[in-house]
Amino acid sequence: MRYEGTVYRPPSEANSLLIQATIGCPHNKCTFCPMYKDTKFRLRPVEEIKEDLAAARNYYGDFITSIFFPDGNTIIMKTEQLLEIFNFAGELFPHLKRITVYGSARYINKKSEADLIRLREAGLTRVHTGMESGDDETLRRINKGTTAEDIISAGLKLKAAGIQTSEYYLAGIGGFERTREHAINSARALSAFSPDFIRIRTFVPVPNTPLYEDYLRGDFKLLTPHQTLGEIRLLVENLECDNSMVLSDHVSNYWDVSGIIPDDREKMLAGIDEALTYDENRFRPAHISRL
Repeated sequence: MRYEGTVYRPPSEANSLLIQATIGCPHNKCTFCPMYKDTKFRLRPVEEIKEDLAAARNYYGDFITSIFFPDGNTIIMKTEQLLEIFNFAGELFPHLKRITVYGSARYINKKSEADLIRLREAGLTRVHTGMESGDDETLRRINKGTTAEDIISAGLKLKAAGIQTSEYYLAGIGGFERTREHAINSARALSAFSPDFIRIRTFVPVPNTPLYEDYLRGDFKLLTPHQTLGEIRLLVENLECDNSMVLSDHVSNYWDVSGIIPDDREKMLAGIDEALTYDENRFRPAHISRL
């Protein structure tokens, strides 16, 4: 198995076999993101990917149950290429239950619903999408390359195809100025398609990114721990999803906010309210939590 550069995966894929299908990210312009900055995006040849899958089969045997195919936006590959890879993985690993990839709304929307159904039938079970925000102005400022309508359209497509949607909400990415709009408009976008998972992350400015430079100049005001929790409370309060699981499965977060919407909403809000009674000095700085 061959790996090029730093390989990133969601925490929920900790037990998955990682096989790189793409190198880097085709967008690679988000102002907050340090990933892949020194990597020119390219697709790996299908035969190379299949060779790595075969190597994994020889090393681990046939008991692999979950495979995640990094890097960023593997969904961009041609449908026929993905079908060949997924079908080959299924042949090698008879116990395989999950195949997952990264895919932003922009590239998901390039697939037809029929193509997504074919991918699901070949084994694709979940797409991880870094929506970050459902607020168009925030999305524009961070140069995400998508709109709220793009996010909703992609989510509905995946749901219609029977593929799980795992959306990532980046608390604080709107800064102090747009914290309210960021939370409410994100809740509105998510409620339009009720993703299977809503995963909360807390924004931490990272050196060598444009947003970090904005932060140093004072052009971007970070939220305090209480303000961040207040924003998340506003998000949870406004979610009108049907059986979406909210998770705080990342060390950057100040507090565990987890549960099913709508069933666990009141419990989640009560937990946040408890956290807001604690002095902010009790919370680890987000940049330390990230380590």
